[in-house]
Amino acid sequence: MTLVGRTGQDDAMTIAPAAPPPLSGEPGRGARPPRDGTPDWPHIARELADDLAIDAVEREQAGRPPADEVARLRESGLLTLLVPAEHGGGGADWRTAYTVVRTVAAADGAVGHLLGSHYFLSHGPRFFAGAGHAARIEREFTAGQWFWGGGIASREPPLMLTPTARGHLLDGHQRYGSGVGVADRLLVRAAAPGTGEPLAVLVDPAHPGCTGGAAGDTFGQRLAAGGALGFDAVPVGREDVLGSLSPDDGVLSPFAGLAAPTARLVSAQYCLGVAEGLLGEVREQGRAVRSPWQAFSPQPWPGSPPQDPYVLTAYGELAVCARAASALADQAVDALTRGLARGEDLDDDECAEIAVLASAAEAAASRAAQEITSRALEAVGASAALARHGLDRFWRDTRSHTLREPVAHRLREVGDYFLNGAHPPFSLPA
Repeated sequence: MTLVGRTGQDDAMTIAPAAPPPLSGEPGRGARPPRDGTPDWPHIARELADDLAIDAVEREQAGRPPADEVARLRESGLLTLLVPAEHGGGGADWRTAYTVVRTVAAADGAVGHLLGSHYFLSHGPRFFAGAGHAARIEREFTAGQWFWGGGIASREPPLMLTPTARGHLLDGHQRYGSGVGVADRLLVRAAAPGTGEPLAVLVDPAHPGCTGGAAGDTFGQRLAAGGALGFDAVPVGREDVLGSLSPDDGVLSPFAGLAAPTARLVSAQYCLGVAEGLLGEVREQGRAVRSPWQAFSPQPWPGSPPQDPYVLTAYGELAVCARAASALADQAVDALTRGLARGEDLDDDECAEIAVLASAAEAAASRAAQEITSRALEAVGASAALARHGLDRFWRDTRSHTLREPVAHRLREVGDYFLNGAHPPFSLPA
């Protein structure tokens, strides 16, 4: 089944699938790269998405580990998109990365989740380590074309670090990590010896002391390779301890605090991508098949199936839902982009404003995705339940994601800031 509605070229009702700016004005397949020689990353992402869409249903239903999907990401060059060009990477910014995540998620939600998590985790050194330390890791990352997995969410109990003559040993169990079945490097949360301070730690999963793998019984995101992790005396060099993840006041700089809204907006763009992917699928079916409401209508509606007023109303409501959440995400990305550009000049109040806006955007995108992936199937009718169409995967991917990231916490943060001016706590999503 071919995905539609991703290029913004069909008609006025197309929902733009990527983060700001909308893709409707960007070149399509076969376009030339910019004159400065910089890769056209949105175009590359669309080509990859078109490729993934061809067999998305079959791959999702097979549920095999996503080794081939990660290989496709690696071959496209998208893995190192955020690394500065002087360190061997793509030299793109987070606005572009969000566009790419949203585009890929529209075609394959699990791969979009893998890529979004990879971008956030691989950018961790920029937030939590010094500039020189981050540069060294980025050069190794690009040379090895690493795919990053793991997780540093505060709700995970920290792993334990034990000092040794050459660094540390890592022990413990982590309940959930992203991409753990296919990762070349893991970024995890560990407790400093003595103080218990949470630290971001880089680990090579090839060590025999690392165990775990993708959970095989999840009903959604079957190709996201998420699962539990175990560590038994895994060596960690001193240079692989990046820095603090402590939420205590004054520990993290406001710039490091931007890690939280950056991750929240990965979640928002993922939700919007999956929702828009389903809208594209059902829109194409709705243009070609008889409306499910026509059988119960007291009078036949003239013309083709899209003239059914109930169908038009349903699509109108879902389009408004998607566009409203997308506009809020655009605002949050703009604010984050300005904050990242300020670097260490960013202050606490500015960081809090960005964090609240990102929380609002994530909550809106989560609700929109749940609404769209539940209601869009009604416009297709009973045929939407046919396994060969695979339309249920959009709902399952959305719910698997939003169950890990409940919007209630984000709404509480927004409300507390609105009513009391309280800065949201530093917390990272799963």
